[in-house]
Amino acid sequence: MDQPTLRPYQEDAADFLYERDRAMVLAPVGAGKTALTLTAIRDMIADGIVKRVLVVAPLRVASSVWPAEAKVWAPELTVGVACGAPEKRTQVLYNTDFQIVTTNYDNLVWLSGHKFAFDIIVFDELTRLKNPSGARFKALSKVIDRIPIRWGLTGSFTSNGLEDVFGQCKIIDQKLLGRSKGAFMQQYFTLINKEYNQWVPRPDALPQVMRRIKPATYVLANNMYTLPQLLVVEVAVAMADRTAYDNMKKHFLHEDIVALTAATVTQKLQQLSSGFAYDVDQTGRWYSTHKFDRLEELLDENQNANTIIVYQYKEELAELKRRFKVATLENQDSIDKWNKSETPLLAIHPAGAGHGLNLQHGGHNIVFLSLPWSLELFEQTVGRLHRSGQKSDVWCYVMLTENSIDEKIWMSLHNKKSLAEIALEELKSDAIQGQRDPSSGVSR
Repeated sequence: MDQPTLRPYQEDAADFLYERDRAMVLAPVGAGKTALTLTAIRDMIADGIVKRVLVVAPLRVASSVWPAEAKVWAPELTVGVACGAPEKRTQVLYNTDFQIVTTNYDNLVWLSGHKFAFDIIVFDELTRLKNPSGARFKALSKVIDRIPIRWGLTGSFTSNGLEDVFGQCKIIDQKLLGRSKGAFMQQYFTLINKEYNQWVPRPDALPQVMRRIKPATYVLANNMYTLPQLLVVEVAVAMADRTAYDNMKKHFLHEDIVALTAATVTQKLQQLSSGFAYDVDQTGRWYSTHKFDRLEELLDENQNANTIIVYQYKEELAELKRRFKVATLENQDSIDKWNKSETPLLAIHPAGAGHGLNLQHGGHNIVFLSLPWSLELFEQTVGRLHRSGQKSDVWCYVMLTENSIDEKIWMSLHNKKSLAEIALEELKSDAIQGQRDPSSGVSR
């Protein structure tokens, strides 16, 4: 079988990586970041520029996606997976027959305790390193100087705010935004509450930061590729009996369901927006089935077309199983059945259905029974359907209990989306085309 070819925008992005020692690719979910990165790696190894590559990715992506994609885009290269038991990881790490070694972010502390030789390190889903104070980041910082070429792949730098950009850029190249998080905050933010260490970006901070990182960033603009439309529909749902919700909101208490902190109140209100709440014994107590009744109507309205249903709590999944014949993501077999259109309803949790999961062949409807607070998780979950290979417009239904915390979460996601879109525009405008270090003498 002939080797597939990249799309033009992927070729450009592969060239961008090939020509730079420190680079980031900012591209939406499903744009083929793995394929274009493997192409750049393959060409650099073929040209004798590098010999060995380390890929750090979420577990599913490191263990399944990269090895599978390498067979398609770089079949001549050998791939070892350093996940699982420590003995297995160590064996793969030191086996120089593997030209590409993949591991997951949870292994970074383990990795820092070993001697290794890699020419390139690739961070797939770079946002996992947004916190420079985290244990994984600190462990990696001690050993990353051994690796001269560093590439990061991400869908959005700013999914939860401008502050996230610093850590991601620092691990790629400290020259971009400096070495000190404190200095970065002082330059681009204003401290508004010293007691709680609350900062807000200065009015001109976003464009300034984006201009500084632009030379090292390839941005996939929307006009470079085509996907079917993503149509987002807000489904307002009335909750007839609001007694439990209102008691929790006003008194942090309803019956024997107690919220001891503001954070717990938020969780309880989101649960009650779906009609239930966990009591002191972690048993789900139900007060309303309004969302599930409306979900049943919605499925009927869509002629019971294959649909993914996104839940946040186990009790929501339990109710889905009580009312519908619904499958869950158990293994590769369940993924294959969905993609063969053999599964009418598939329930997924955003934390378990993110990076590297291809579900675009089994349907084009997705319903958020309740929402994650993270924009990255929301977009990654939608991206399981709305990605390359999808043949139909994707319909995304967001169920929102009226006058509830659902609406506040949805508004928060919109605000984060606005920030990410502004950052993207800043990076796309007036692109600066930097080159690989002239001392390398490499061009393509």
